[in-house]
Amino acid sequence: MRISARADYAVRAALQLAVSRDDGPLKAEAIADAQDIPHKFLEGILNDMRRGGLVLSQRGGNGGYRLAKPADSISIADVIRVVDGPLVSVRGVRPPDLSYTGPAESLLPLWIALRSNVRAILDGVTLADVAAANLPAGVSALTDVPDAWTNP
Repeated sequence: MRISARADYAVRAALQLAVSRDDGPLKAEAIADAQDIPHKFLEGILNDMRRGGLVLSQRGGNGGYRLAKPADSISIADVIRVVDGPLVSVRGVRPPDLSYTGPAESLLPLWIALRSNVRAILDGVTLADVAAANLPAGVSALTDVPDAWTNP
C-alpha cells in the first residue's frame, strides 16, 4: 500500500483543524504554513474534503475551514477515501472485482486480507486519537515489532 502525498497532506490538514477546533475557522494559508503543505495543492484537497462532508468552509474576513464533525468521529480512513478513493486497489480495481486463474488464484484472498487489515487500522484510528498521540493499543503494538521500523 502506498500513501499518496495528497492523502498525507489531507490527514495533516484535518489534524490541524482538529487541534484548532475551538479557535474558529482556519484559513488555508495558516494550515499550509503550520504543516508545510504547498498552499495551492492544499486548496484542492480542502475542496475535496468539503465536497466529501469532512470540512465546512466559511467565506469572509473571519472565514476559513473547520471540521464538519467532531474529530473523534472522523477516521483516518474517512479522510483518505475522500481524497484518494478506495484504501486498497490493484491496478485501480477493488479486490472483490478481480479474478485470477491457475497459480495466481490465491492472490485474491491475499488482497482481500490486506484490505481487511488496512481497514482495521485506518478505520479504527480517529483524528482525535492521532491529535492526542493516543493510538489504539493494537496499532501501538504493531509499532513495537522490531522489523516495523526497518526497510527490507
